[in-house]
Amino acid sequence: MKKLLLTLPLVAGFAMAGDGKSLFEKKCSSCHIMGIPTDKSKLIAPPARGITMHIKMAHPDKEGFKKFLVDYVINPDAKKALCRKETIKRFGVMPSQKGNVTEDELKSIAEFLYENYAKGNPQMMQGKGQGRGMGCQRGMHQGQGMNHGMHNR
Repeated sequence: MKKLLLTLPLVAGFAMAGDGKSLFEKKCSSCHIMGIPTDKSKLIAPPARGITMHIKMAHPDKEGFKKFLVDYVINPDAKKALCRKETIKRFGVMPSQKGNVTEDELKSIAEFLYENYAKGNPQMMQGKGQGRGMGCQRGMHQGQGMNHGMHNR
């Protein structure tokens, strides 16, 4: 019985750390929205989909993605930032979340972001038809992909 009581907090902590979506909603969504912003003037931090895109461009493998996200959230620095300079100028550098979120929770959040944004989840990655198909007309079909859209705005 003592062993069971001693392991319950560990199991409960592991289960909590394992649900990346609910952790994101609890720990991150007060600043970072998950979907596509309808009014960009109301944003107080970059949307999660943009952050995920930039991290994936620099760290396409899951482990590298998770390692970067954990490090940056705990020890943010403009020199490490992967977003555009305009984004840093607009929002500033994220304040450290040390003490607000654990490394295990961040790993679960990173896993959730990597898995959901990687597969082009329509709720998170696509513009729901608001872009009028301009991506292909602007060269994205010619292998320019995200770099074209990011640097030609």
